Amino acid sequence: MTMAAREALTPDVLALVEAVARNGSFAGAARELGLVPSAVTYRVRQAEDALDVLLFDRSTRQAHLTEAGAELLREGQRLLQEIDAVANRVRRVANGWESQLTIAVDTVVSTTTMMELACDFTEVAPSTRLRLRDEVLTGTLEAVATGEADLAIGVALDATSSQGIQAAPLGVLPFIFVVAPSHPLATAQEPIGDAVLQKHRAIAVADSVRRGLAMTTGLLPGQDVLTVASMQAKLDAQLRGLGGGWVPEPMARAYIAAGRLVVRQVQRPPRMPRFHYAWRAGTPPGRGLSWWLARLEGPATRQALLEAHPMPQ
Repeated sequence: MTMAAREALTPDVLALVEAVARNGSFAGAARELGLVPSAVTYRVRQAEDALDVLLFDRSTRQAHLTEAGAELLREGQRLLQEIDAVANRVRRVANGWESQLTIAVDTVVSTTTMMELACDFTEVAPSTRLRLRDEVLTGTLEAVATGEADLAIGVALDATSSQGIQAAPLGVLPFIFVVAPSHPLATAQEPIGDAVLQKHRAIAVADSVRRGLAMTTGLLPGQDVLTVASMQAKLDAQLRGLGGGWVPEPMARAYIAAGRLVVRQVQRPPRMPRFHYAWRAGTPPGRGLSWWLARLEGPATRQALLEAHPMPQ
């Protein structure tokens, strides 16, 4: 007798499918989960029978997701996140403090200041598990909009236009164009035009958005690009002379003073983006989120989040 489709979509089954897909085999998933391979195979087949689809292509030695399996995995991950969110809200109702608080932090934000705030928070809320996740550009706002994060710090978009989102200004962050002293653009005639910039590799940070269109800034058509995952990695690449690009002035300040980066004037408008912090509207925030929102109201905290970037030793 096959199980009902609703019974097939349990958190355990979804985690099992994810494990098989990640390991590329039923045996690998069994080792990871501490099960025998036959148990993994049986439970996956039960889910396939209940849904009347094939989740994995078994025509090769590797277990590859079918289109139906990939869709189940995508939606299953969303369902698991919703379950976690519901459990978190229930616990918050019980004592006011969230059992877990997730904060999406754009990589332009000061890690030093975030860690100082995290230390302060854990002293007042030791029972709340704090999770900080790095995001970039559109992905920072998306994390809150999808419920994957409770708070986003360093949102570069106009968050007020997003339904169900509240936002407040974090501050203006000036960006400057810099290269290593050894880079050809370090001695180019200023202001440097697009035709010259296009001949040299740009360093870009990849937007961490998962469901929408990725955002790009400062790139020229046909330009060679090295893409990295964070603003700190972009800075590191430019310090090594791998390319040029725009970086937050506070992040580059110490390297410029040390002679490790050179500021170059380009024939482009100044970049002075406004950043925000955002959270979901509709329900009163728990005590943990309220603590962070109260700290973010302080001008000194907001300034430190954008400007406190000491040069690593």
